[in-house]
Amino acid sequence: MRALERGEIPASDPGLREHLERCLGCRGCEPACPSGVGYGRGLEVAREILARDAGLPWRTRAVLQVFGRRFFWGPLFGAARLLRESRIARQLAGPGRLGRLMGMVAATGGQADGRAGGRSAPDSFAGSTIPTGTPEDRPAARLPASPPSVVLFRGCVMDVLFRHVHEATRRTLEANGYRVVEVEDQACCGAPHEHAGDRDAARHLARENLRRLLGSADYVVVNSAGCGAMLRDYGHLLGSDEGAGFSSRVRDVTELLAEAGPRTGAPLLLEVAYDAPCHLQHAQRVHAAPLAVLRSIPGLRLRLLPGFDRCCGGAGAYALLQPELSEQVLADKVATLREASPALDAVATGNPGCIMQIGAGLLAAGLKLPVLHPVELLDRSYAEAGLYR
Repeated sequence: MRALERGEIPASDPGLREHLERCLGCRGCEPACPSGVGYGRGLEVAREILARDAGLPWRTRAVLQVFGRRFFWGPLFGAARLLRESRIARQLAGPGRLGRLMGMVAATGGQADGRAGGRSAPDSFAGSTIPTGTPEDRPAARLPASPPSVVLFRGCVMDVLFRHVHEATRRTLEANGYRVVEVEDQACCGAPHEHAGDRDAARHLARENLRRLLGSADYVVVNSAGCGAMLRDYGHLLGSDEGAGFSSRVRDVTELLAEAGPRTGAPLLLEVAYDAPCHLQHAQRVHAAPLAVLRSIPGLRLRLLPGFDRCCGGAGAYALLQPELSEQVLADKVATLREASPALDAVATGNPGCIMQIGAGLLAAGLKLPVLHPVELLDRSYAEAGLYR
């Protein structure tokens, strides 16, 4: 990367392109580096030079066109949602490129398309151990005198295929004392463009989101680790005080919930393995908050299996652009989940790409194991406790 920046290796060098395009960009090397090298920053610059001097491959350009305009991603992801809801995607899920793609679509269904086990909130847990009432008459822990406001970043994939996660996010935040603000017509966060080296397009999308979201609430809450990492980097991307001020207000949903308590819901007797998204643990340095949210659910047995902190191979658009390598990276994780004893009821992870990647891998392996966002499990606990009107 240094030689590329100095002009000692041309952007057209096939070996250079192979190494940089095949890198996951998970940034798992950063916390392991004793010298604290910011590999992610170097990779950004290197890919920007490659895109500028040698152009982007056609497949990458096509993917970025989709994410860059609501005109494209709205209908496309809407069609994918119809495939999911008709269960055609689940029927076609399996090995091979088409099977994996359909598996990724099927995996977006959350609890509605493969409920996490059937042992939650049994009759033996009824009575005084299950909280009753509404959020208004049983306040959450450490609530401030004036409820803080949060604006929900909707994104693109999340807004269409993971709307149920947005709804769970809103409900659980409100149950913990936050006032949730909705802002329509938001743009993609720009992460796919920045990761590919098209930083001009990423800056354009960042400015679009600033125009819509800046000043709308005390915090910007994100339930997608990849989007959160990107939004937290707007200050660096735009090089402006406005961008830096915006980034300072971005929080992952689990951070806000953990700060508020979170309050206790009904028991869920589930074996749940947590998988840490790379852009949450490495880019945002958020480690404890998702675990605190899951551990707050009575009865839920949280499992940290070997490799839970390693990349699943999704890496944004990597699964589409480097499918063979992506599957190789995923194979060990699927094997670990399959061999877990006692058997798992669900996998929890806070990034849509990870949900789709792991979910597709499990379906291809014949495992009917749902992959859920942590707030979906907390939301289910609250619903069974009667916390919602």
